[in-house]
Amino acid sequence: MRFLVIVPTYNERDNLPEILPAILAQDDRIDVLVVDDASPDGTGEIADRLARDDDRVHVLHRTGKRGLGPAYIDGFQWGLDRDYDYFLEMDADFSHDPEHLPDFLDAASEGRIVVGSRYTQGRVTVVNWPIRRLLLSYFGTVYARIATGLPVTDSTSGFKCFPRAALQDIDLGAVESNGYAFQIEMSFRAWKAGYEIHELPIVFVERESGESKMSKAIVFEAIWKVWKLRLMDMLGVL
Repeated sequence: MRFLVIVPTYNERDNLPEILPAILAQDDRIDVLVVDDASPDGTGEIADRLARDDDRVHVLHRTGKRGLGPAYIDGFQWGLDRDYDYFLEMDADFSHDPEHLPDFLDAASEGRIVVGSRYTQGRVTVVNWPIRRLLLSYFGTVYARIATGLPVTDSTSGFKCFPRAALQDIDLGAVESNGYAFQIEMSFRAWKAGYEIHELPIVFVERESGESKMSKAIVFEAIWKVWKLRLMDMLGVL
């Protein structure tokens, strides 16, 4: 089986040379696709250099800062065209620990969606977040679960794995969301397509280098998007 870890980047020049070797060291079946949104700090050029040195590293350059959701959609399509079996979403800033990857690979082998969860078994496993952001994230997942009925405790998690069949059964061209809402929408569409979602406990650590991409627009999108998903599902137009 072949696994593709998709790493969207925008101004991650300090993190990229560290995170890619750490990802590849976890399993020989893993390849990495860096999807760079024309980072002005030279991240794309660094990714190209790393790809020249290792044939398991690939780079997809996009024109301009077009957002997280579209970056993953482009990455999924790139991997589907090259016959990968499983697709993993992962941040470039070490907030998602590469050492969790073997657990993802084991859990994904049964053909289900695997979500790296910060809020399973009644525990919160987040390090170095201010309490305001932690509460926003936690209650945001509760809100999304109530609005959509999605049986996932951490629906906004960006550390997850999809089997190839799930991405083929989802109309990727119809996915509209970007940040938190993108993660909710992808899980919701997969769940409605009949796929089981397994939550894998992870420890999430706030980035040490670079800047967070969080914004008010991302939060507001998630607030209204969950109700649109619920309505589309009720109308049978999801």
